[in-house]
Amino acid sequence: MTWDSVGVAEVRAAGELLRGVAVSTPLLHSRYLSDLAGGPVYLKCENVQRTGSFKIRGAYVRIARLTEAERARGVVAASAGNHAQGVAFAASLLGCKATVFMPQGAPLPKVAATRAYGADVLFPGPTVDECLVAAQAYAEEQGGVFIHPFDHPDVVAGQGTIGLEILEQCPDVRTIVSATGGGGLVAGVAVAVKELRPEVKVIGVQAKRAAAFPPSLAAAAPVRVDVGQTMADGIAVGRPGDLTFELVSKLVDAVVTVSEESLSQALLLCLERSKQVVEPAGAAGVAALLEHAYAFKPPVVALLSGGNIDPLLLAKVLRHGLAVAGRYLVVRCRLLDRPGALVTLLSELAELEVNVLDVMHERVAARLHVEDAEVLLHLETRGPDHCEDVLGRLRAKGYVLAFS
Repeated sequence: MTWDSVGVAEVRAAGELLRGVAVSTPLLHSRYLSDLAGGPVYLKCENVQRTGSFKIRGAYVRIARLTEAERARGVVAASAGNHAQGVAFAASLLGCKATVFMPQGAPLPKVAATRAYGADVLFPGPTVDECLVAAQAYAEEQGGVFIHPFDHPDVVAGQGTIGLEILEQCPDVRTIVSATGGGGLVAGVAVAVKELRPEVKVIGVQAKRAAAFPPSLAAAAPVRVDVGQTMADGIAVGRPGDLTFELVSKLVDAVVTVSEESLSQALLLCLERSKQVVEPAGAAGVAALLEHAYAFKPPVVALLSGGNIDPLLLAKVLRHGLAVAGRYLVVRCRLLDRPGALVTLLSELAELEVNVLDVMHERVAARLHVEDAEVLLHLETRGPDHCEDVLGRLRAKGYVLAFS
């Protein structure tokens, strides 16, 4: 496979295959992000695509182009969840068996959805890269067809149909910002956009803890990196694909990285301001705007690439986002172990109009003096200034504070 094996003609052909299968997802204007960027910003909502992410596009095109004999052998895939669902659903539509390898600890809703679409699910190890190795070995042993999550021309062409939709929905777009793991999505969008509108900037976004593209681009070849713990599991890929690396290096204008804090803030922003439920990887484009808005010329389209998030993770990430935004505070407060001491502390907080969400009172611990107690407080505040007022008031009253 070479970088010229997929172009806008292949993307248009993929679009024909996807008629009646994938939906043309909406483009929503974001006033908040537009103010931040100094011009119009729109959100391309692939989080409301069938199966909850863009992955159905590439998976369906790849499987639809197999011969009947190949489909009869069954398909095999590896994924943290979204490609798994895309392959399982596409296989069910096209009448073939699917076996999917997912990481141990994959979000339960993604596992349940993959099984609900009719796929067999196996768990070979904790990372997506281990799943890829296991899936390829299984396909060779069992005679199935391996459906790569990103490194195949048909998959790239399928994802590229999003680029064509963006050009139709926002003809004056100047910058497109996309989450990037192995590179299939951003490569496909760039293939579609650059041939038709070469002046439009295409920007990839990776989580800092799982960013293989920056060192790969610097080395002019795909480089494997150790993937750290990141909430953006959907783009936690240790090495770009060979094909996608070539396409990204030739067509994508830049790949930037974002912090975990920005990812959680972006997810919170999507939920609060745009009423869109998005997984952390799906919010990477918005996170890039929060960190690098000055660098993107509007009109900007940021891709919300997926919305398949475990409700338990959503609760954790939202709390993290609230903490980063100064609206959620966890603090340990030392006080004398005397009757009424806790009531006095809570009264101080009430006067400051703080909402106390949780209190844990500890009186016996090696770190505490015999006359001391410690209270772990979970507080809802109104923002960074209010946080500073609360902490300043408590310190002025003589309380010793520590943070969790």
